[in-house]
Amino acid sequence: MSALLWVNGVRQDTVSAVDRGLAYGDGLFATMRCSKGRVLFLDAHLGRAVQTSQRLGMPWQASAQLIGLLNSIAIEQQQDLGSDFCIKLLLSRGVGGRGYQLPEHVSVTEVVSVHPMPSHYRHWQMNGIALQTSPIRLGGQTRLAGMKHLNRLEQVLIKAQVLDKGFDDWLVLDTQEQVIESSMANLFLIKDKQVVTPSMHLAGVAGVMREQLIYWFIEAGFNVAIRPVIPSELSQFDHVLLSNSLFGVVGVNRIDQCRFAPSGLPLQINQALTLSL
Repeated sequence: MSALLWVNGVRQDTVSAVDRGLAYGDGLFATMRCSKGRVLFLDAHLGRAVQTSQRLGMPWQASAQLIGLLNSIAIEQQQDLGSDFCIKLLLSRGVGGRGYQLPEHVSVTEVVSVHPMPSHYRHWQMNGIALQTSPIRLGGQTRLAGMKHLNRLEQVLIKAQVLDKGFDDWLVLDTQEQVIESSMANLFLIKDKQVVTPSMHLAGVAGVMREQLIYWFIEAGFNVAIRPVIPSELSQFDHVLLSNSLFGVVGVNRIDQCRFAPSGLPLQINQALTLSL
């Protein structure tokens, strides 16, 4: 694994023991899919990383060297990992000593790692999945909502729970009992030409693929609403889709005991956005 890690542009597998990403989760990350020698939606991922850095008060811009590294990895790792694999870009505020106080001088740590594509994602694309409502709720924090920051203990606790037989992932609510997302993907609810995706103003991650799907639905003539969703509404929709940057779009066959009709939209969208596995 050490051969597939870069820290600040150097091939190595260690960071400082007093890095603020390790000490406090003080940073952010992006998970990007590589396909056929290129990083998909690279500009969107880096743009979101810049926006999140600004919200965290952490000055950062993607350097030409970093962009070159990401693009070269996308080409060079095909031979070992196949045409589709994953790059994770992790940014921390760097070394800062003990205590929460921000360091006077910030030197951002950039960690790039390369990972194979989970093998079951192709099956998910083809067959859809089932979601079970998690007993763990996401806390609301408007200053962090929507970000892909490093504080992911809620998701760790959610994933530590054992799904009932026949379910593939968790549906996650917030402490106000509003539907937010799955444990790792954004949610789209569809009825006729109406599309609803849950609001991210209190909790959740506003994914890059979520943004791409919103654009796609609008261009395809759907009416898209971003608003709070409560669990009792779910049965009113005909189709449910999940999106993230690795598996693209998958259909949801059921949530708990509520079943949804199969849809041709996942195949259509994955083909249109070159996301098919």
